[in-house]
Parts: sequence; C-alpha cells; structure tokens
Amino acid sequence: MTALLTDLNPEQLEAVTWSHQSALVLAGAGSGKTRVLTTRIAYLLQSGRTRPQNILAVTFTNKAAREMVARIGAMLPVNTRAMWVGTFHGLCHRVLRAHHEDAGLPQAFQILDMADQLAVIKRVLKERSLDEKMLPPRQLQWFINNAKEEGLRASQVDVHGGFNQTLAECYQAYEIVSMREGTVDFAELLLRCYELLSRNEILRDHYRSRFEHILVDEFQDTNRLQYKWIKLLAGPGSQQHAAIFAVGDDDQSIYAFRGAHVGNMRDLEKDFSVPKIIRLEQNYRSHGNILDAANALIEHNKGRLGKNLWTAAGKGEPVRVYHAATDMDETSFIIDEIKALHADGLALSDIALLYRSNAQSRVLEHGLFNASVSYRVYGGMRFFDRQEVKHALAYLRLIALPDDDNALLRIINFPPRGIGARTLEQLQDQAAMLGTSLWQAAFKVYEGGKAVATRNSQPGRGIAGFVSLVLSMQQDGEGLPLPEIIRRVIDQSGLAAHYQAEREGGERLENLKELINAATSFVHESEDDSLTAFLAHASLEGGEHQAEGYQDAVQLMTVHAAKGLEFHSVFISGLEEGLFPHENSRNEPDGLEEERRLMYVAMTRARQRLYLSYAESRMLHGQVRVNIPSRFIDEIPQDLLKRLRSDFSGRSFRQGVSGTGQTVASTINSSQKGRSTMAAAVGMTSSGLNSAGFHVGQQVSHAKFGTGIILNYEGSGTDMRIQVNFHQAGTKWLSLAYAKLEPL
Repeated sequence: MTALLTDLNPEQLEAVTWSHQSALVLAGAGSGKTRVLTTRIAYLLQSGRTRPQNILAVTFTNKAAREMVARIGAMLPVNTRAMWVGTFHGLCHRVLRAHHEDAGLPQAFQILDMADQLAVIKRVLKERSLDEKMLPPRQLQWFINNAKEEGLRASQVDVHGGFNQTLAECYQAYEIVSMREGTVDFAELLLRCYELLSRNEILRDHYRSRFEHILVDEFQDTNRLQYKWIKLLAGPGSQQHAAIFAVGDDDQSIYAFRGAHVGNMRDLEKDFSVPKIIRLEQNYRSHGNILDAANALIEHNKGRLGKNLWTAAGKGEPVRVYHAATDMDETSFIIDEIKALHADGLALSDIALLYRSNAQSRVLEHGLFNASVSYRVYGGMRFFDRQEVKHALAYLRLIALPDDDNALLRIINFPPRGIGARTLEQLQDQAAMLGTSLWQAAFKVYEGGKAVATRNSQPGRGIAGFVSLVLSMQQDGEGLPLPEIIRRVIDQSGLAAHYQAEREGGERLENLKELINAATSFVHESEDDSLTAFLAHASLEGGEHQAEGYQDAVQLMTVHAAKGLEFHSVFISGLEEGLFPHENSRNEPDGLEEERRLMYVAMTRARQRLYLSYAESRMLHGQVRVNIPSRFIDEIPQDLLKRLRSDFSGRSFRQGVSGTGQTVASTINSSQKGRSTMAAAVGMTSSGLNSAGFHVGQQVSHAKFGTGIILNYEGSGTDMRIQVNFHQAGTKWLSLAYAKLEPL
C-alpha cells in the first residue's frame, strides 16, 4: 500500500483514499487525473474495500479504457477482466447484448455508425417523398440523436406543428425501420439501455447490487442522458448503493455541440450530497507563465467551480505574441520558429500548430510543404470508415443479420453485378408493400418468384446471384475462425478481384488485408471472438486509430482535436475576432464562454513554449478579411507576454483603427470605403515586393481588370505573383512579370 501511494501530492492522496462516498474531483489540465483514477481503483482493490467485479469505470474512448486496464494490471496482480471498464456506448452494448430479449432486440442486432445511420435516414426521406433540399438528412440525423440524448422517443418530442411535426414523424418512421431491420445507432445504445433498466426492476437491482463503485472519467463531457444512466445505476437518495467517483474539469468542457452538459458537475454535487470538491491544481506539464496566462484567461468565465493551476517547475519563458501583416507572413514566422526549434534539437513531432477552423490549415500546409518541413494533419481518414473496409464489413453484417437493409443496399451491386437503380427501387417498393426486409424480398426472386423480376431476366439473375453468394458465404463460414471468415468473404465477394483490377487499388487491398489483421488481434484480445462481437467492435472502435506509419513531423490539428495531448512547443494561429473566438459563438447561449474554454485547452497543451499569433489580413473562404486581434490576447496580463511583430511599415492595426471607434467589416467589400480602410489599416510593405516597385495596400491599374488594391504576394524575382482586389473584377492572382500593373 505504501508503494501504491508513493509520490502522490496531498490532493491526489485525498482523492485516492476517499471514503465510500460520492466524490467530485476537479482535475486541472496536466494534474495527473489518469493516475488518480487508476490508483483509486488499485487502492480500493488492494485495501479489500471492493472486488474487481464490483467496479464500473466509464471513459469516453476505448483507448482510455485500455490504458486504464493496463495501468491497473501493472499495479496489481488482479483479474482486470472482471471489472467493467469501457465507454458509455461499449458498456450499454454489453448490457443490451446480454439482455437482448428484454430490450426487444434480435440476438444479432447490428450497430449503425454515423454514416450508416445517415444512409437509413436518406431512405426514410425517400420513402416519404421528402425533398432532401427542404429537409437535409444531416439535420434530421441531428434532430433524432439530440432527442435520444435528451431521453426522448418520437412520441415524446414536443412539437408545435409545421416543420417540427415533420421531423418528429420522420423520427418515428426511422424507429420503425430500425426495429424491422434489427439495428441500433450510437444514441440508441444508451437510450435503449436506460429504458431497459428503468422499467425492469429485477435487472436494475441486479446491476445496482453488483456495482459498488462507479468511476467516471472526463465527467464534464457527459450529456444529460449519460448522467441519468449513471444516477439510475447508483440508486436514488437513501437507496444509493454505489459511490460515484467523478473526475473532470469544467474549464475544459468544449463539446456542447455534441450535447455535453457542463451543468452535470453542479448537479452531481447536489444530487449526491458531495461533501467536498477535491481540487487537483498542481500541474506537471506546463511552466508557470503559461499556467498564469491560462488562469487569467479562464477567470473571465462566470459560474466556474473554480481552481488555479500552479507548478513547481518555475516560470519559464514568456508567452510569445506575434503580430503579422498577413496570414502568409504569420505562416512564414511560424515556419522560421519551427526550423530554429528543430535546429536546437527539438523533434518536429513535439511541435503542434493549432487552429480554430480547418479552413486555416491550407496556408500552413502550403508554407510547410514549400519549406520542406515534414508535417502531419492529426486524424485523417479513419480505418473503419475507408470505402473498401466498409464494403467488407457490409458483407459480414449481412452474413450475421440478413435483414440489415443498409448493409444490403451498400453491396448488392458492388462489385457491379447488373442490378441497376430501377431494380433496386422495385425491390424497395416490394419490401415496403409486404412489410419485409429487402433481403426477404430478394429471396423471393432467388426462389423463382416474379414480384420484382423473373429469375431469368438480367436484373433477376443479378439479385438471385447475390442471394446465392451470401447464402454460400454463410454456409462456408460456419465453424471457421473469424480471420478465415473475413479472408473468404473478401475473396468470394469479388472485392479483392475488383481492387486488383483498379489502377490504384493496391492501397485498398492493403487495407482489406489489415482488416484480417484486425480480426486476428481481436480474437487474441477478446473473450467473445464471434463475428457479431467483431462487428460491434468495428463500430465502437471506429475513429480511434490514427493514420499508420511514423515520421518525425510537425502536428497540425484543430484545437478540439488537441484535447488530451501535450507538446513541448505549441503555436495557436489565427487569434482574431470572428475566427477565435468564432463568429458563430455570438449567436449561441454561453457561446463566448465555450470559446474561452477552448482557448484555455489550447494554451494548456504547451509544456515550455507557447506562441500566439494573429494577422491583420487573412484570405479565408475565398475572401480577404481585415481583422482585429482576439479579445483573448487582451485578457492575458501584459507582463506575461513577449510581443513580436512583422517588419512592415505603417501603423499597427490597433493604432490605426481601435482608437477611431470604427468597426471594420470582417470581409473587404467592393466599396471604395472598404478598399481605403484596407489601405489605411494595413499600410504594409515587404522588401521583396518593394524591390519591384510595389507594396501591399497600394492602388494599381490593369489594362483588362481596371483599378484595384494589392492584398498579398508570394514568390520572388520573375516568379513573384501579386494578389489584387480589383474594384470590378474581384480578387485575382497575377504574375508580376506579365501583368503590366501600373501604380496609382
């Protein structure tokens, strides 16, 4: 026990050894929350306060769940398999799979990922003859998932006629399709599990008596239904059986757009009579100036639970703020700094470029590429989302559950087998008329029925051949190991031959081979090595594997993607009003506070060096924006900052504009006022452009396009190109060697 608790600071020790009461641990960035969670579980087990089977631990990613189990296993010789550790979706799937009859689900029910769910929604809209332009499928998808996360079925949605009524009716139609096909989406996993435990007292009491300790990671990211699910398992008031140990940070709640409800932390404190909030404020990641800047920033938010990060590592370097003339100038500065850091021995992979919007990455990527600096856009296409992998999974899903219409529609004519859109439409009409799945309608054709097409017609032969293929794969796979089933499906389905015939199909074939490898690993790691379990694993795991391969490279990512990561040096670019904080935040309740929390997350990713940068003018979405610096920079005490600026002539934007009381439009319009404002506000030059007799902000004339103003430039010498915003013709990039521009 002494070894287990060694080197914990006083607050961590208090959290780990907390009594059998519910606790709320406010864990700041870099304060060792994962260690506290895992050590808490190990402490409970080693002290004999509970057994592995009495522990339920909830995380938000499968990666975090695996890490938790691995750490506990390294601390103690304990049967970690007896514990229930996983994501909300994974744990609910486990309950539903065990009690599928009580939940009203078929034994081999399938999980729809977001793309598959969207495909079903499109079918619902088509069946109801609704125009996707009038009711976008993604809007209906959001409506359905949001309703489920609030715990509402279609019949419970509060509607007031009109458009909302249509959404509710489509939601109900979607539920009917899902029940008929035996499929559940991610939101359904949690809602169906919650409903099952709510109405089934025997099951509810069983799980309440089993789980004595419920530990929840990243509690600030829970939505309302997830919190209700936790409360249901713990038991109400005086009947509470389980102690909840919730770890989170309200200052890092940045997923409101996904339904996260930061108020759950306050509700937990009240609902479970938490006697004290334990605050983990000692930071083991960042130097003092970075933490002081982040603390000062987040203090501008109201209603916080309150904490103040500190470190014993010293103040470190000041936060650098770079004032750029243009987004290209900003990029050049960032690249120069990266090169200098790398030359001093810092690995490129320990440098991160963060941005609020994906649209900002283009200029950064272009600059890094031209400078021959290796970079990687964090994330990339998810393995289980790749086209060829989804095709193979669709065949496997159809083998496991033939009534899965979505899987059938994906691969009934892939690889092509002569089944056209008209035939599919007839098949769908027949299935709808009979109230059956598409598979059952197709099976009638296979048996020789004439409902859709005769077996001897071209469409009929295609359908009959497809049904015969699936039946054959079902029969051939019986009793075989999972990897061999997948290997045969890839070959027998024609997927391998199809991609072999493609000019650039080699990479797709490699991904199909990797799917077999994934199945092999799954068999070694899972207690249930069935096809159904693997398909559930593929749906639940989707999105958590990073791109394969490793190369020392600068990491580019949005601030949202940076959550949970850390780097030696961090650049946060585009700190301009309307960009960060994002302009959409003005129209959302507490939108600005969420943006500030996002900035707080970005700043606390840095260990030793933090750079903030903004540009006076930026090309974004095809237009040049004239910007004022983000308010977030002003909210940081000036003595913590080291201000740098581009070497350009003219007044800074703040000096030229902020004192006038004017509001500058975020996008330059075609009016003379917009152009003169740009010229006065930017007033910048460059030695490269000056040597050619021009400067940014200068008015010029062109024989074809008329008069305009210089916005930007790139290249040098005879390769130099100039960007001009012409009064009549709009923005153009022109080669200086051929454009024959005349200064005005």
